[in-house]
Amino acid sequence: MDFTLLHPADQIVMIMDRIYRNGMTTTSGGNLSILDDNGDIWISPGGIDKGTLTRRDIMCVKPDGTAVGHHKPSIEFPFHKRVYEIRKDVRAVLHAHPPALVAFSIARVIPHTRLLPKSHLVCGNVGMAPYDLPGSMRLGDKIASEFERGFNLVMLENHGVVVADKNLFEAFKAFETLDFTARIEINARRIGSPFVLREEALEKFENALGEEMQEFTPHGRSSRENEARREMCGLVHRAYDQQLFTSTQGTFSVRLDAETFLITPYDTDRKYLELGDPVLIRNGRREAGKVPSQSVSLHEAIYRKQPHVEAVIIAHAPNIMAFAVTEAAFDSRTIPESYIMLRNVPKIPFAASVLQPELTADLFIPSVPVAIVENDAVIVTGSSLLNAFDRLEVAEYSAKGIIDSRMIGEMVAINDEQVEEIVEAFMLPRG
Repeated sequence: MDFTLLHPADQIVMIMDRIYRNGMTTTSGGNLSILDDNGDIWISPGGIDKGTLTRRDIMCVKPDGTAVGHHKPSIEFPFHKRVYEIRKDVRAVLHAHPPALVAFSIARVIPHTRLLPKSHLVCGNVGMAPYDLPGSMRLGDKIASEFERGFNLVMLENHGVVVADKNLFEAFKAFETLDFTARIEINARRIGSPFVLREEALEKFENALGEEMQEFTPHGRSSRENEARREMCGLVHRAYDQQLFTSTQGTFSVRLDAETFLITPYDTDRKYLELGDPVLIRNGRREAGKVPSQSVSLHEAIYRKQPHVEAVIIAHAPNIMAFAVTEAAFDSRTIPESYIMLRNVPKIPFAASVLQPELTADLFIPSVPVAIVENDAVIVTGSSLLNAFDRLEVAEYSAKGIIDSRMIGEMVAINDEQVEEIVEAFMLPRG
């Protein structure tokens, strides 16, 4: 989908709907704007239900200050205008109050963006603007001052966050990623102390990604491939809607035959993934004209070394990732379903999946379907796309159960005798 072809009013409605449906703002909270080529500022209205916005509700403020539309522009229009004045590279501004970022704003602490490599790549460094009255010129000046320093994301003391970027969709990606990272950090602090990646570790990780692959041109598509594309898109959309993925993070793949698998593309918004987007990989070559996920080498190694694996998911869901960014061990012996689906879940060193994909692939024997990569991801394998997705859900729900149990008392795990009974009753593989 080429979002740049959409009218500014349609872009604002689309992104506001995503923010509201994801629980990242309230009926009355948040505002979005776009500066168009004519110098007009299109902005969401003040006092109108964010859950029912239409393109007719969006206001247009002309360069001379004339407001065109059926409502009043957002009360926060002054700081939007100031950001555009101070940053000539910015064409969109997003402001909202998601609970996780509000928690940081009222503690007056900036979330760590270096918990995960992708988060820092998308967000960069984050500023903090001093508190002032909403809608005031003073607040606009304080926010603009932070953007003048070069930040694209600015926390507001006791208020929320403002994001500015070259277009509204890039601003949303950064906003969503910062919120996701904030939720991971909050969960992590409930079970331990988060590890923050050093600059050299980030550079090492990024340098190991993006190995060039030769291309091939497929001739026709089998019914098996078409069905896999349909199922993959459907489950990716579900993963996004359940906040197991973000627009920029999360990878699915599925084996088609001994030499071929299908994988999600690099840098494509997961919410809008379409049937033609997944990339065919055959004998180490990629489908012509497409770029696969940066983790493609690991997927390829798993399929080559583990013939029982038919699907792989790499995700960064906020509860299971709390265990990835702390020293806390994840124990699947919470309820029988969790142990049956997840078994023993090892934790492997940061960047092992990209620096040592062959060794990482060796882990996924039948009794080890899931692994956590420190400060990176959870890797889930399955006998089908649905089976792998089910495991990802179970891992995330189990992690949430463990984190929440810390507020109640010590977790009492299913004991060894009970585990052995489960293994025998459900004929689980040993090893």
